[in-house]
This record gives sequence, structure tokens and C-alpha cells, in this order.
Amino acid sequence: MSSNSRFVPLVLETDTSFNMIKNYLHSACKSFLFLSFLVLISFSSYSQEISTEPAAITAGGQIFNANCKACHRVQQKLVGPALAGVEQRAPSIDWIKRFIKNSSAVIASGDEYAVNLYNEYNKTQMTAFTSLKDEDIMNVLAYIKSEAEKPATPPPGQQTGTGGTATNAGGGSEYLNVILIGMVIILILLVIILGFIISSLKRFLDQRPLSEEEKEVVHSPITFSSITSSRGFLFIVVFIVGALGFKTVINGLYSVGIQKGYAPKQPIAFSHKVHAGQYEIDCKYCHIGVMKGKSATIPSVNICMNCHNQIKTGTNTGEGEIGKIVRAFNENKPIEWVRIHNLPDLAYFNHAQHVNVGGVECQTCHGPIEEMDVVRQHSLLTMGWCIDCHRKTDVNSKGNAYYDKMVEIHKEREGKNPMKVEDIGGLECSKCHY
Repeated sequence: MSSNSRFVPLVLETDTSFNMIKNYLHSACKSFLFLSFLVLISFSSYSQEISTEPAAITAGGQIFNANCKACHRVQQKLVGPALAGVEQRAPSIDWIKRFIKNSSAVIASGDEYAVNLYNEYNKTQMTAFTSLKDEDIMNVLAYIKSEAEKPATPPPGQQTGTGGTATNAGGGSEYLNVILIGMVIILILLVIILGFIISSLKRFLDQRPLSEEEKEVVHSPITFSSITSSRGFLFIVVFIVGALGFKTVINGLYSVGIQKGYAPKQPIAFSHKVHAGQYEIDCKYCHIGVMKGKSATIPSVNICMNCHNQIKTGTNTGEGEIGKIVRAFNENKPIEWVRIHNLPDLAYFNHAQHVNVGGVECQTCHGPIEEMDVVRQHSLLTMGWCIDCHRKTDVNSKGNAYYDKMVEIHKEREGKNPMKVEDIGGLECSKCHY
């Protein structure tokens, strides 16, 4: 019994110790899981926080202008709702991401908020932006929040580009005009001088003993008949006619291949003044190739239908012109737009190089496009015009390490003079000619 008595407490003591360790481990696991949950919640909340960094706002602004601006404004309704405060109105940030990437799927799932939004805006479905990453959408939200916090101000006037102001470098006509005006002035001066010489000669001859016949010749009256029959007059007439004919021929030769002012009638009366001016649709939304390729590309019917599947009445032309777009879409036929800006085959021009790297605004070459109901060729687009632009335009090297060494060498050679496009090979023949 004594041995059993000693045994039993020993067993009980061991069991109690085991249970204590078990309970301790169980509590520790619960605490660890709870802390892990808190960390995950905190991390999730942090990851959903809208950034206020300038870089994120700038990146979001670029995405917004390229993809969203056609249908949305920050402070006012357009095709879709005003986006100010969208992060507070929507069910969650994750919901916004899912809706932007595929609004149709969210609406089809029966989501109450999405369905109400769909019905409120005339059952207009937003384009699916499946290519946008979560980071891109967060940057867009950062831009929207930043714009919403700004005080309301009237929209700024349209700028006409940031590139160098290119003059009419290919206009030999101006030089000819100057030459002709100079020659006319010289002729007038010669006539005046001849008049003084004739007057002096008459006074000199009057002091000489002359016969009656000679006096008659000296003092013979100047008549229209005598002027028009004189050799001097005939020479002046022939000279002026020949000079004007020469100028006309030279002007014609200089205008070969130049289509400045060309504004052909298009199959659909599309107004840039309405789309790019009144509704401020970014050029890059329709001309999608301008940021990544040689050609800016003409918008396809599908791009037009992003808006016009709901907007059936035009600002200027009613339903007729938009009806042509709808018919082309239903018949799966392209719209045969007439090309306006056309460079010769021997010249190479890359839109992406100028827009992405050079930061050249569309208006620099195409003029005030946002004011044109009918698009016309605004600039000469000649070789001289391009060369003049390359000579005057500063290279924007800020934030681009590619230019660091060039800028350093340029400062050593030219001092404080800004680096122009011509300084980095902008006048090399092979840059533009194959």
C-alpha cells in the first residue's frame, strides 16, 4: 500500500504537468493565430490604402486620361458617374478593382450595387480593362482622390504644345517676295533719279545756244503715248511680267508634295471640336498607336462604339452620322476615313519617339485640333520644317539616365546652352531616311 500510495501521487503529478503544458501550448497557438490574423488585417488595410505619393498620382493621371476620361470626370457626370469619392461610395476597394477589370461579370453576378449603377446609367456597361494591374487601379484612385481635393477652378485653356515652335522653313516663296519687293523699290528709285537727271539736263541745255528744233526736242511734252512707246517702259513691263512668271513657277515647285490646309470631306462628319474640345477626350484614347508605334492609327469602329452603343444623338448632326457608325459595326465593315497627314515613303517618322520620349504635344504638329470641326493639315510637314523644329527644340533629359552622359559632354563643349535635338543626331540623314 505504501508503494501504491507513492505511485499514485506520482502519476497524478505527471498528468497534471502534461495538461498544463498542453493548455499552455493551446493558448500560445491561439495567441499566435490571433496575432497573425491582426498582422494580416493590418497588412491588407495598408495595401488597400490610397497613396498620396506624387509619382503614384502622376502615373494614375496618365492611365485616367488614356482610358477613363472619355466617359468619366472627377467632379461631374458624363457618360458615367463623377468619380470623386468613389472609394467611399463603392462597397470596397477590391470591388472597384473587380468592376474595372470586368464590370459585366460583376453585374451578371447579381451584385446589388453594380446592378443599381448599371440601371441608373441607362444600362451602359463599362469597357473591361483586363490589362490593368491592381497597382495601376490604385494609382488611378490616388489621382482621383488628389483631383477631388483640389478647389473647383475653371478649366484651363488648351495649350498648343510644348515642343519648339517650328516656322515655315520650307517656304522659298517668302524669299522670292522679299527679292521682288526689293527690285521694285530699286526700279522706283531709278525712275526718281532719272527724273532728277532729266531735269538737270534741261536746265543745263537751256543755258546753251540751241536752235528752235533742238529747243523743241528738249522741251517736248511727256504724254502717255510717248511713255508707252519708249524702250524704257517696254523694258519695265517685260521685266515685271517675267519676274511674276518666274515667281509663280518657283512657288509651284516649292508646293509640290505640300498639302498644308488640306481638309477632305470624310465619310462621317466627325468633329474633333466636340470630342477633343467640348468633352476633352484624350487623343490617345482613340489613336491608340501613338504611344507605342510609328503610326498613331485611325480609330476602329469598336473604339467608336465604346461610347456610341449608348450615345445615339450627336451634338451637331443628330442621329444620322452616328447611325453610320452603328451600321458599320453591325455589318462588320471598316469606316473608310480619308487620310489627311501623309509623309512621302522615303521619310521615316515615329510617333512613339516624339510623344513618349520627346513629350511633344499633338497640337505642336497638328495645330489646335480641339477647335476643328473638320480636320485640316495645319503644318507644312516638309523636311525644312522638321529640321527647323529639331534646331529649336530643347531635349528633355530630366529623369532619363540615357541622356546623362550626353548632357555631361554637351555642358563641357557648349556651357550653359541647352541641348537641342540637333545635338543628339537630330539632323543626321539616316535618322529619317532609309
